[in-house]
Amino acid sequence: MSAPYWVVAFYKFTELTDIVNLQATLKQFCISHEILGTILIANEGINGTVSGREESIQAVVAFLKANAHFADLDCKYSYADFSPFQKIKIFVKKEIVTLGVPNIKPALKTGTPIAPEAWDQLINDPEVFLIDTRNTYETELGTFKGALDPKTENFRDFPNFVKENLDPKKHKKIAMFCTGGIRCEKASSYLLEQGFENVYQLQGGILKYLERTDSEKSSWQGECFIFDDRIVLEKEFIIAKS
Repeated sequence: MSAPYWVVAFYKFTELTDIVNLQATLKQFCISHEILGTILIANEGINGTVSGREESIQAVVAFLKANAHFADLDCKYSYADFSPFQKIKIFVKKEIVTLGVPNIKPALKTGTPIAPEAWDQLINDPEVFLIDTRNTYETELGTFKGALDPKTENFRDFPNFVKENLDPKKHKKIAMFCTGGIRCEKASSYLLEQGFENVYQLQGGILKYLERTDSEKSSWQGECFIFDDRIVLEKEFIIAKS
């Protein structure tokens, strides 16, 4: 399937310093290539979703990967019949995904990443406690079978959910997932800091899982909410990339 626009979602936890200069050069590049969307830059890394023509999206990914910090940038691609963004916005922030807890460093320590192909086997283990780290308006549209919905309104609520519902002595194995991987990666880093030992995260998030998993064999139920004008992402609009 093809459509006029490509969309790429990406993130990378890495320790950055000259983020203001990165913001300026990246914005200039996006404007010159007619790329629209939102990118967040912080000392802890980069997080964004942008859209454009195929050649423009390939160019911006190449531009980012030319930076040593982003050489192994995690990217998820999809099609769109229309541009799901109205302008390009690049912000410098304290965090690229806001947990609101200081000294959490996913660039240095996170849970064990689980490839989409191995995810169903992991979550079918009766000893694994499966948590959806997304917000209520997302989980209402779809989630993995058997996943716990933390009933959070935003990611900042996650630490309080952990405090009230999880115990390192009781929950020996915890698996988490989110849309593209960034929230569950940061959440796994947080859980490790709280004394949880066996923490797993879905590598590439739901988007990568849907890309690589046969719908008939999938544990996913419902639709996947995304943060652009498309609202949900259908599997047929996902671009498979190796």
